[in-house]
Amino acid sequence: MTIGVPKERAPGERRVALVPDTVRRLAADGIEVLVEKDAGEAAGFPDGYYAEAGARVVSVDELYAASELLVKVQRPAGEELERLRSGQVLVAFLQPLADREPAQALAERGVTGFSMDAMPRITRAQPMDAL
Repeated sequence: MTIGVPKERAPGERRVALVPDTVRRLAADGIEVLVEKDAGEAAGFPDGYYAEAGARVVSVDELYAASELLVKVQRPAGEELERLRSGQVLVAFLQPLADREPAQALAERGVTGFSMDAMPRITRAQPMDAL
C-alpha cells in the first residue's frame, strides 16, 4: 500500500492530512508514505521531519502517479482532480451533501472517495474524529 499526502492548495488552508508522527507509525507497519514537497510547511512540518519519519518526499507528479490512496484535508479541485485516476482512493473532507458536483466528478473518474465529514460524531467514535 502506498499512501500519498499532497500539499493543500485551497486558499488559506494551513493543515496537512498526515503529520510526521502518524507517518512514523504507518512506516513501522510497512506502509509506504509519499509526501509532496512542502506539503507540511504551512502546518509547521518541514520536509525533513517527514523524511526522518520514514516518508519519501516527492514531486506532485510522482505522488499522484504512485499513490494508491491519497489523503487530503480539502476536496480536490481543478488540476488536482484531473490528476486522480481510476482505481485510486481519496480520503478528505469531501462535503458531498453541500455540493454534489465534486463527488460526481470523482465517481466519473473512477475514484473511490471517503468523506471525513461523514464520520459519526458520537462518543464511541471520538478516536476517529478528524476535527
